[in-house]
Amino acid sequence: MNRKLLILLFFLVTFLTKAQNVVWTTNVTDAIALSKEQRKPLLILFTGTGASENLQIQVFNTPEFQNWSRKKVILVKLDLSAETSSEIREQSIKLKNAFNIVELPEVCFAFANTRNGKTMFQALGKLSYKNEGAKSWISQSEVILNPLE
Repeated sequence: MNRKLLILLFFLVTFLTKAQNVVWTTNVTDAIALSKEQRKPLLILFTGTGASENLQIQVFNTPEFQNWSRKKVILVKLDLSAETSSEIREQSIKLKNAFNIVELPEVCFAFANTRNGKTMFQALGKLSYKNEGAKSWISQSEVILNPLE
């Protein structure tokens, strides 16, 4: 009996640990399809080698962000470092330029539509990190996503 209980407890803890982690996609096409399906905007994180880890550590790794993001956005992480494949890097740089991203890391919120093989983005706003914590960052994100509320 005790052995069965320990095994059950192990699987439960493993499941709960994995359930708390958010999933970032690096494929913009897949993210756009999810965005349409779930009717959620894209949260596109532009990052690269040498970019500060503060946003990741103090916002994205928190339970508050993980809970909020599951309900509100589709997460896309675009790495602009040279370590990514040339095709992915080229696509990421085009999007970086289209959204006028200057500093890394920076986040852009957007909706996207694909018609006749061409993708059009509707930018909602951009947000960088100012060392104010997850709650403040989420609050600022809500203003971008819901400007009239």
